[in-house]
Amino acid sequence: MAHPVLGPSADHASLILASASPRRLSLLAQIGIVPDGVVASEIDESPLPREKPRAHAIRLAHEKAEATYRLRQHHSSAFLLAADTVVGVGARILPKAETEPQARACLALLSGRGHRVFTAISLITPEGARKSRCVETRVAFKPLSQAEIDAYMASGEWHGKAGGYAIQGLAAAFVTNLVGSFSSVVGLPLAETANLLTGSGYRVIRHWPAVRQSSS
Repeated sequence: MAHPVLGPSADHASLILASASPRRLSLLAQIGIVPDGVVASEIDESPLPREKPRAHAIRLAHEKAEATYRLRQHHSSAFLLAADTVVGVGARILPKAETEPQARACLALLSGRGHRVFTAISLITPEGARKSRCVETRVAFKPLSQAEIDAYMASGEWHGKAGGYAIQGLAAAFVTNLVGSFSSVVGLPLAETANLLTGSGYRVIRHWPAVRQSSS
């Protein structure tokens, strides 16, 4: 049952996630947060000319939050949370792979080298204050054989993923090093998100369940 919509300092202030990503819902659930609503923001995610990966992630997160804010008639007292994840190699922005050739090109570029993953989060409070964070994580891939790339393509896991891979899935076998936030690479930096929400008056830990101890 949805929590009642109250002020930002109330125990049950509502939260709207401006993303239809099942990964972000799962990540929020991991720290005990179940949004009161989900709104899929429809924006143009095409990079601007000469836009860098970090700037691209920040701009898209802001635009998703603002697009949801404009539609907030039914959740005018809610916190609005949006995020965007971008994979960058140098100044190059890798796509969210929608076709196999796109995904193959991404993996060929990432093979045997490091890259950076930027996840930006944007929060609009019930009072209309705008707050944001951007988390950078460095990831390194081992050299990938053609057989490994072919097998990953056959899995279909790459579809719709930034950079053509999902680190929480089969592609974990490709990662030789990670410096930063694992959850950010998946789609949402949990520590930074929790801190941003808490600092804005949303009580993150109010529904943390007790952990049952095993008798074995």
